[in-house]
This record gives sequence, C-alpha cells and structure tokens, in this order.
Amino acid sequence: MKSLFLRLALGAAVIGLGACKQKASLVPAPAWSLKDVDGRTVTSDQFKGKVVVVDFWATWCGPCKKAIPGYVELQRKYAADGLVFIGVSVDRGTAEVRRFVREYGIGYPIVMGDDRMQEAFGGVDAFPTTFIIDRDGMIRDRQKGIVSTAEFERRLLGYLGIPGKNG
Repeated sequence: MKSLFLRLALGAAVIGLGACKQKASLVPAPAWSLKDVDGRTVTSDQFKGKVVVVDFWATWCGPCKKAIPGYVELQRKYAADGLVFIGVSVDRGTAEVRRFVREYGIGYPIVMGDDRMQEAFGGVDAFPTTFIIDRDGMIRDRQKGIVSTAEFERRLLGYLGIPGKNG
C-alpha cells in the first residue's frame, strides 16, 4: 500500500510539472531498466551525473518525426557537455523501430518502453512527451508535444552549465 501511495504521489507531482520548468516542486526521476532495439539492457543508472532527456515517442507519430532530427542535432552538439537523449519507443515491435533509427540517423539509445515506464513518469498520454532530468536526477521539465529545436536547446543550456544561459 505504501508503494502504491508513493507511486501515485510521484505521478501527481510529475503531472503537476506541466510543460514548463518549476523549480519549487522538483521530483526525482524514476529508476528504470529496459531493453534496447538489439535486446541489450539499458538502465537509468548508466546516465548518472548527466543531463538526460527522456523522450517517449513512436514511429507512427507525426510530431515525433518532426522533433527527432532536432534531438539528433542537439545530442551531437552537446554530448561532450554531458547531454544524453534516451528515446523510449512505445511501438510494439523492434523491426520498424530499427528501420526508423537508421533512416533518421539516431545515435542515442533507443529503448522499448512499456506501461510501467510510462506510469513511473506520471503517466504518458500523448506523444511525444519529453522530460529533462538534471545531473542530480531531478525532473526539471515535462513537454507534451513539440517545441522548436531552438526553444528546446534554450531549456537545456542552463542544466548543461553552459555560461550565460539560464535553465
């Protein structure tokens, strides 16, 4: 019962973050372990100390297809600064996802999501839904839908510690 209460409280807190940053009500990002498109296990622990973008998406999602090239660009641009994107595909099978990854030149980890992962992040009911997690493991931003690459980059810069920018 205590575990259920904690999960519900986390979900409510994450939902309350909305699409903008709210520093007053930071919520720890949930721990997770999922298989990538090649069947290898990827865990949240692998990315401790980095700024992590968790993007829930699908191959059939039009807005996802528009957002992903910008994410690929930002991953390349800021990987050396400690940025990592994690794509969480909600597709049923890996074959289509593998094709999509090749077609879009995605160089960051893509894992196959499940209902538990979506619930752990407070419930994901629209795609894409994207979270920014800071170096301390706190969820700082939740975005339903897409914003321009420039706007998303602006949001990331402060968390990456790049001088002269606010997160």
